[in-house]
Amino acid sequence: MSENENDIEEVSDAPDPDLHQKIMQLARERGASKSLCPSEVARAIGGKDEKVWRQHMKPIRAQAVAMALAGEIEIRRKGKPVDPQDFKGVYRITLPSSNS
Repeated sequence: MSENENDIEEVSDAPDPDLHQKIMQLARERGASKSLCPSEVARAIGGKDEKVWRQHMKPIRAQAVAMALAGEIEIRRKGKPVDPQDFKGVYRITLPSSNS
C-alpha cells in the first residue's frame, strides 16, 4: 500500500481477465481488417495521464502474447504477423486473419 494517495499504482504483468476483455473489445470494435496500437488499450484503461497509461504497456504486451499464443489475436509488425514469442519493438494488435 502507498503512503501517499497520489502515488501511481504499480501494474502487474500477471494475466488479467479485465485486460483480456478490453483488448478483445477494442479489437472487435476496430474490426478484422484493422489493427490497434497497444497504447490505445493503455489509454482506454489508464486515461489521458501518460504517467498512468504507460504503466500498462508491459502488462498489455504480456497479455497480447498470451492471447496470440491462444489464437485469439494476432501480433503484427509492419503489417505482417509475427511469432508472439519472438518479436521486438513496435507492434499492433488485430483479430486473427481468416487464412492463419
